[in-house]
Amino acid sequence: MNALLITSTVLILVTTCFLAVAFSIHLRNRRVLISLRAAQRSANSHIQKSRMELLETRNRARLLEDTVKQGTSAVEKMHKAIAATTFSLIDHFSTDEEFRESARRARETHNNTSAQIYKAAQTTNKAIHLIADTLFISRKEKRLTARRSKDRDRPPRQ
Repeated sequence: MNALLITSTVLILVTTCFLAVAFSIHLRNRRVLISLRAAQRSANSHIQKSRMELLETRNRARLLEDTVKQGTSAVEKMHKAIAATTFSLIDHFSTDEEFRESARRARETHNNTSAQIYKAAQTTNKAIHLIADTLFISRKEKRLTARRSKDRDRPPRQ
């Protein structure tokens, strides 16, 4: 009976040691898991921030292009209205036929020239938007993509 008591006591002590070691490993693994989750949240937060910055840059570029486009269009409409009124008044109140004909030619020249100028302004606006897209947005996308691929290739910290 003494041998059985000693054997069971030794087995209980060994089991207790194994449980203590397992519990300490469990606590260490839990701390590592918590730090890994924090690092993952931080990385996801950084990626999300980069995505939001890219989206904001795109939206600002689009807003700028639309603002210039709408502003140019508004100025063009106002310019056409003023020119049409002016040339109509000249045509209506002029008594000299030669002067009227000269005013009609001036009107055609004015309309053609102003149409070319406004078309050039719209083309320039599109070109500037494309250049800005290439210079800024594409670079940000490349940096974001490169950063993501680096993060995927990097081994996890321990």
